Amino acid sequence: MSLTDPIADMLTRIRNAVRAKKKEVNIPSSKLKIEIARILKEEGYIKSYKVIEDNKQGVLNITLKYTDDNQSAITGLRRVSKPGCRIYCTKDSIPKVLDGLGVVIISTSRGILTGKQCEELGLGGEVLCEIW
Repeated sequence: MSLTDPIADMLTRIRNAVRAKKKEVNIPSSKLKIEIARILKEEGYIKSYKVIEDNKQGVLNITLKYTDDNQSAITGLRRVSKPGCRIYCTKDSIPKVLDGLGVVIISTSRGILTGKQCEELGLGGEVLCEIW
């Protein structure tokens, strides 16, 4: 199975796992996906993540985060830039997700950063996805 958009696949797997109230979700690993998982953890959307080596590309195991009354920390995910239609932003046009309640993840020359970090560093880049 060839994936044209591995990030969209990752977001879909997380979205489906959240809908099914799963504790964790496994995704084929890549450096980019590990960076996205790191930001999700830093921003408090997931409990933890780990990479399981399988002598191929590895598996990214993400432990989802729920409140005491079983509400997911993630209410929505959206892929912004797609392989067929890349979306870029300048340092002055970084998108806000739900008036700053959500997080936008941007691929910059300094790695994968949140919109907030891009504003602080004065960087633009490719808008990968939004999470809220």
